[in-house]
Amino acid sequence: MDEAQAPPPLLLRWQGLLPASDQQRRRLSWLASILLMVLLAGLPFLTRTGLGLVVLACGALWILWASVSQPQRIGAISAWVLLFLGIAVLATGFSPVPVAAAKGLIKLLSYLGVYALMRQLLAERPEWWDRLVAALLGGEVLTSVMALRQLYGPTEELARWADPNSVTAGTIRIYGPLGNPNLLAGYLVPILPLALIALIRWRGWGARCYAAVALGLGAAATLFTYSRGGWLGMLAALGVLVLLLVLRAIRSWPTLWRRLVPIALLVLAGLSLAIAVTQVEPVRTRVASLLAGRGDSSNNFRINVWLAAIEMIQDRPWLGIGPGNAAFNAIYPLYQQPKFNALSAYSVPLELLVETGIPGLIAALGLAGASVRNGLKALRSTSALALPWLGCLAAIAGLLIQGATDTIFFRPEVQIIGWFCLATLSQVGQTTKTAQANR
Repeated sequence: MDEAQAPPPLLLRWQGLLPASDQQRRRLSWLASILLMVLLAGLPFLTRTGLGLVVLACGALWILWASVSQPQRIGAISAWVLLFLGIAVLATGFSPVPVAAAKGLIKLLSYLGVYALMRQLLAERPEWWDRLVAALLGGEVLTSVMALRQLYGPTEELARWADPNSVTAGTIRIYGPLGNPNLLAGYLVPILPLALIALIRWRGWGARCYAAVALGLGAAATLFTYSRGGWLGMLAALGVLVLLLVLRAIRSWPTLWRRLVPIALLVLAGLSLAIAVTQVEPVRTRVASLLAGRGDSSNNFRINVWLAAIEMIQDRPWLGIGPGNAAFNAIYPLYQQPKFNALSAYSVPLELLVETGIPGLIAALGLAGASVRNGLKALRSTSALALPWLGCLAAIAGLLIQGATDTIFFRPEVQIIGWFCLATLSQVGQTTKTAQANR
């Protein structure tokens, strides 16, 4: 009773100040749903200008919707997001290139507008999660088809991604409408566990066939990108999801079986992976490139960029150089080794340290920890969104694994999917408004 009567947080007291009828709020929810579906379906196809306009529209719509809706609890995930935003603001203020850092801060604020709108929609209309995923899968299916068709077309364009100085010289890699095999893999990795959840969750053969096609095409396209980070991310995302689904399914079994079954699954997965590495030629080649160290040109490039990034961190460990690629591009040339130009640190943890320093990395780790805690609650939850929580947790696991050696996550085609997963996980423990007027 005390919690229900407690005043809203100071940051949210501007919400609900404008009068609006139930019908007007329903219209806003429908408009938000349609706008987010357009955004998620069009991620691989919208131009940067078009994507920016849709993202800005999402932020503006959230401000309007929040101003006529009662404030909700902030929640652990949103609290860590706000903390990271505060650190980014400080990093911008103390940046050696404040104008460039301000551009990155504006981008971060625009993405947070999308996150806030997704969170608001799922809090008021949780049934729209399935429709948003359906739109996301629609864009993924078309992207995967366009990418896989490249296997049967002229190879001259694809050849520019075949590094003659790499262990994998001669490998043809597809990239679809995104123009980059690693970006295509980064886009697909978080979608695959969501497609598997849709396959399990949806009813009707048509819907399930749609989810199955999206899962199959997405997995095939990821394989043919020959992205090492993409492969590891896909294994992590799908492996974590299967393990979580099994743990949820056996939660009422005797203790002994609840311990033995996950161990048996892990052993079986390890044996399957070992067989693939030793017997399947493309997998063996890519693993050999991972183990080649500086003998592989891609590895050598990343190692040199990482060393330069570490020097940047040592010089500004507390607040970094400010958020965004514009700030990185302005400062990195002062540290780079000759002939090793780079647009990012090629590692999400290193990039966070470079841009926002140690506090920024701590906030990001806190956000990841809050996401894991929320996602694991779904193992025993009976909520209608329990399976989506598991799928989003698995998607984040895949993004984390791929992000260890790449910064594809910071591209909007990937980052917006990550914010969608966080918005879904932020509903754990929240009071969901499902008034009859919204149905």
